[in-house]
Amino acid sequence: MITEPMDILNFFPIRKSKKQKQAFRDAVIPYAEGLGYKVTVEKGSMGAQNIIIGNPDTAKYLVTAHYDTPASIGLPNFITPCNFPVFLIYQILVVGVFFLAAFVAGLLVSFFTDDSLVIFWAAYIAYFGLLFLMMFGPANRNNANDNTSGVVTLLQIAASIPQDKCDHVCFVLFDLEEAGLIGSAAYRKAHKAATDKQIILNLDCVGDGDEIVLFPTSKLRKDASKLNLLEHLVTSGDKKQLRLHRKGFAYCPSDHGNFPYGVGIMAFHRMKGIGIYCDRIHTWRDTILEEENVLFLRDALLRFITEN
Repeated sequence: MITEPMDILNFFPIRKSKKQKQAFRDAVIPYAEGLGYKVTVEKGSMGAQNIIIGNPDTAKYLVTAHYDTPASIGLPNFITPCNFPVFLIYQILVVGVFFLAAFVAGLLVSFFTDDSLVIFWAAYIAYFGLLFLMMFGPANRNNANDNTSGVVTLLQIAASIPQDKCDHVCFVLFDLEEAGLIGSAAYRKAHKAATDKQIILNLDCVGDGDEIVLFPTSKLRKDASKLNLLEHLVTSGDKKQLRLHRKGFAYCPSDHGNFPYGVGIMAFHRMKGIGIYCDRIHTWRDTILEEENVLFLRDALLRFITEN
């Protein structure tokens, strides 16, 4: 049972196994129903179970976040969304680590056999085994930012919407984002007509960093009226800022990419020479969830939803 959204951080910090996810759903559903919403659980492929809070087909906006937590083999998901050279170098380094592991596995096996086929399969299994563990292995034990922060922020907004504006928005918690955006793909398939028009505001890793950025999909960027509408979200506080990325390279991998008018919302730090970056997720260091970020985003999205 939860009494406020921040309870998720303490009571349901890991949501990876079927049992952990069910316990989370059993707590969130009565909480959202207590706020006056109709709540349904919609099943999709590979066992995905999306939590839908409100009416998904009549809402003008969707506020979304994934609730599943990632596996971890200790490699951070280092994201530099606007710096392509650094992004490319990091991807090459990650692949290099995998190849190194494969080489070491093959080398170790070579001490016991000269059979090249056996050595090849040892290296092959090491490479793809690591890849499998990165996606489907043991749960990362700390997930404050990825994506407890998005879940908490979504529920904070749901709890704060004025009663007469509840039909204006629907809230969706996606399952299996970490396995390849599976939950959001299933949702898009089930609600294609509605999501052909809706703006989807997707909260993913919003708890760590002072610079929060909106990343519209390529189709939304080309729609001047919708893009200009997003300018109403741009705001600055004493410490925090929310800005819109209008043009140039952008890499923000999350569920919003499955929708024509999706907007990825993510928080970052900034470093000279690199620009904005997110560096702790998918590791034991993912322990930061700034409540100030949650409240800052809640207020910004509330204004946007209720005034537009």
